[in-house]
Amino acid sequence: MHMTISISAIVQVAILYLVIYAILKRAKGSRFGQALMGVGMVAAIAFALTFFFNFDVLTRIIQSMLLYMALSTVVIFQPEIRRTLAELGAFGFLDRPKHNADGGANPDFVVQTIIALSDLKMGALIAFERGISLRSYEEEGVVLNAVFSLQLVRTIFTPPLPLHDGGMTIRAGRIAAAHCIFPVSNNPDLIASGMRHRAAVGLSEETDALVVVVSEETGSVSVAHNGKLFRYTGGQREASIRRWINKAMRSELTPRPSPAVRFIEWLQQQGKSK
Repeated sequence: MHMTISISAIVQVAILYLVIYAILKRAKGSRFGQALMGVGMVAAIAFALTFFFNFDVLTRIIQSMLLYMALSTVVIFQPEIRRTLAELGAFGFLDRPKHNADGGANPDFVVQTIIALSDLKMGALIAFERGISLRSYEEEGVVLNAVFSLQLVRTIFTPPLPLHDGGMTIRAGRIAAAHCIFPVSNNPDLIASGMRHRAAVGLSEETDALVVVVSEETGSVSVAHNGKLFRYTGGQREASIRRWINKAMRSELTPRPSPAVRFIEWLQQQGKSK
């Protein structure tokens, strides 16, 4: 008996193997994983009985049992299945993770956080370190070196909590410090502006930092850079802030590989983990 195996068949088997392997690896150690292994064992036994002994009647019974077992597994382990699928969905083809491998937030997540503060009209003063170090301004503040998140940023800038007054510094996508005192600008054009805006301009006059201010009165977002203040409201707000943040965090940006390259890297990681 001569059997011809086409390249298409090999590719299909490889894809099926990768899908099953990924699901089993994600589910390993959970109740869902154990149930899945049990269903797989029953299916393997049914296949062996059919292939080696031609037990057709017993095979039909086991196949019927497999159908009910599969339906029962979906119902009983719904939370585990949903969590496994969510983890697989976070692989990265459709959505970009909020944080990099080193824990630093990516620019898109930072922009989303700033817009969220603006929508809430929560006053904030955030400085992004660039070439000139901001550590001297952090000495009078509270050093955090924390992962950037909306919840933490909101907590810091919520009055009357101890850290809400002063500015926050961002270094390498992480919250370096809070409750920092920034120098206040003496620019006469800022007399009508609040203390946060004057402090933002003052820091941008002495360093190359990019400083973002969220107004607690209007919710508008302002950016201080090289001693100048740029205010944004309405529809132009998010797009403008995104350009500034991408510029401020440019050193942290790396070209994102294509889905094909990321898929190959994932295959390599799976091979190493075996």
